[in-house]
Amino acid sequence: QVHLVESGGASVQAGGSLRLSCAVSGYNFFEFRDYCMAWFRQAPGKEREAIATIDSADTTAYAASAKGRFAIAKVNAETTLYLEMSSLKPEDSGMYYCATARLRCRFLGDQMNPDDYNYWGQGTQVAVSS
Repeated sequence: QVHLVESGGASVQAGGSLRLSCAVSGYNFFEFRDYCMAWFRQAPGKEREAIATIDSADTTAYAASAKGRFAIAKVNAETTLYLEMSSLKPEDSGMYYCATARLRCRFLGDQMNPDDYNYWGQGTQVAVSS
């Protein structure tokens, strides 16, 4: 069974930075290295939206809202996924979830679609005040 546990969420002021972590268990080294990992965000009253994805060879993809401000990364030896967020805006507020699919991102129907992911963490809350 695959388990994901997020941490690092906090309340910060606009312009600040945060680093979110997602500890993954249940994957071996090669699975974690190759399978698609992603960060999603869900704000109150809104649908869950993809922020960034990463898979083998550290191939990444970002939502337009995240490009240039957020960076997704993973440490395969630690089976940990990260999201570095900078220049935070109030609209970045929400619950952040990490997710994974048992395929490389390129083989998913739509790597930005939450329905394509098999496992999810419980989320970590980010609140950005103006």
